[in-house]
Amino acid sequence: MSAKLNALFSDSYVDISQYRDQHFKGNRHEQEKLLKQSCTLYVGNLSFYTTEEQVHELFSKSGDVKRIVIGLDKVKKTACGFCFVEYYSRVDAENALRFVNGSRLDDRIIRTDWDAGFKEGRQYGRGKIRWTSQR
Repeated sequence: MSAKLNALFSDSYVDISQYRDQHFKGNRHEQEKLLKQSCTLYVGNLSFYTTEEQVHELFSKSGDVKRIVIGLDKVKKTACGFCFVEYYSRVDAENALRFVNGSRLDDRIIRTDWDAGFKEGRQYGRGKIRWTSQR
């Protein structure tokens, strides 16, 4: 039996972490329901120089990628170390979560987690102001 069929016949959904998007429009129950059905992953700890092509090359090993949305700095509109990877199927997203999480991409150990689904505007980082001392 193929790996995809095995995944379908098991209670295979990969555990959902305790992290929850604080800006989610809805209650916790609705968010958890979406997370359990989602085909979208949040990918963190990317290098600011990692390209969409590099992300696609790695994540397409787990299945057919529908789209990739690179996270951007709100002000500069430059990459800021995260992205969303959306698959056509839940099984492919589960495989990526199992096998890609903790791997190395562009000399960084990346982390993946379920996302309730990308919505326009979420590609912008939180835009924290960082103060540096100038001597």
